[in-house]
Amino acid sequence: MQDVEPVAARSLRFGSLARRLSSLAGRPWVFALACAAVVLWGASGPLFGFSDTWQLVINTSTTIITFLMVFVIQNTQNRDTAAIQIKLDELIRATQGAHNAILDLEKLDEAELAAYLERYEALAAQARRKLAHGRLDTGSPEIKRMRG
Repeated sequence: MQDVEPVAARSLRFGSLARRLSSLAGRPWVFALACAAVVLWGASGPLFGFSDTWQLVINTSTTIITFLMVFVIQNTQNRDTAAIQIKLDELIRATQGAHNAILDLEKLDEAELAAYLERYEALAAQARRKLAHGRLDTGSPEIKRMRG
């Protein structure tokens, strides 16, 4: 019996490849290499008479690289976002007095998010008023339950 299903293994391989490519693409020497390629291409213009084919080479190359990198970067960003979200959820879960109802805010629709935002903005305004009157703004005030 296998520990990992074939589909999951392919996903892990792509994730691993995406992480490596994204890390590699973000290095200064890769940027320098790309700059050098553009300079060489530009310098070769007179040799090729600045022809349509000469222009097509750089346009096609950069389009293909950009198209592929969009998926690599998006995969990496999705994983990073999920990891950050899990870390934040753990902090909320482990903090006494924190509201566990906000653990999955990213799954709420715009109206529900706006309602939560409004409630937290009201708390911030209340805390600033306390500070303005020389009182502490610390603590964990209760949040009224949302209707719905």
